[in-house]
Amino acid sequence: MTQIGNGNTRYLATLPGGAEIRLSWAAVTDTGHRREANEDSYVVQPPVFAVADGMGGHAAGDFASAAVVTRLAEYGGRHVIGTPELDRALRMAVQDMGRGAGVTDEGSGTTVTGAALGEISGEPAWLVFNIGDSRVYRLVGGVLEQLTVDHSVVQELVDAGQITREEADTHPHSNVITRAVGFHEAPVPDYRAIAVEPGMRLLICSDGLTKELTPYGIRHFLLANPKSEPAARALLDAALGNGGRDNVTAIVVDVHEVRHTGARGSAD
Repeated sequence: MTQIGNGNTRYLATLPGGAEIRLSWAAVTDTGHRREANEDSYVVQPPVFAVADGMGGHAAGDFASAAVVTRLAEYGGRHVIGTPELDRALRMAVQDMGRGAGVTDEGSGTTVTGAALGEISGEPAWLVFNIGDSRVYRLVGGVLEQLTVDHSVVQELVDAGQITREEADTHPHSNVITRAVGFHEAPVPDYRAIAVEPGMRLLICSDGLTKELTPYGIRHFLLANPKSEPAARALLDAALGNGGRDNVTAIVVDVHEVRHTGARGSAD
């Protein structure tokens, strides 16, 4: 388990295009009740917020998730980040895994999902990225939306109409993912750009949370806790209370204000 960055109740980001964005966030993680080690890692260093869920055995999984968040953290402190930087961080993480202690013959790997502050045509945007079955959700105006699509066997079965979403949660292959960072493969993330809006809330989490909570439950705890730290803690406690069968990690990011100053700064 590697944790990079701490919660922040008041953060002002000034983007090169002149926008000022006020954020707060919190991150929590727990081994859960049935695992011997926590192979989840996270980074919360603007402009990057991400969760990685390692696999391949305790040492290898922990090393893999740590490699990803460590490489992503190298961009911490920048005003914005783009897909080329995210792609490079993931490629470098795969190289790091190949040199890492604890990596087995089968290799190590990890999911990764997150959101990074960027700019598109001078406008602030979240770049949501995903490999595997960790997830990013958006809550706006009381409406919860899953922004990422799982790379998993059960998701493919759902997409093909062979099983329902409800059946997927208890399917025997629910832990089998079809894409990962590692295992000697080039990382191929899905990207989605969304506008940065005041009042929006992002949840970035490992599947240890979504195994235990339905979307209705997730929405309930996000709405019931206006501040990011109590919201993240309530989600974690609920997941543990519902079984805690896996490592659980949750990052809650709130956008409080988006202000356009009209002044342009210089990019990094």
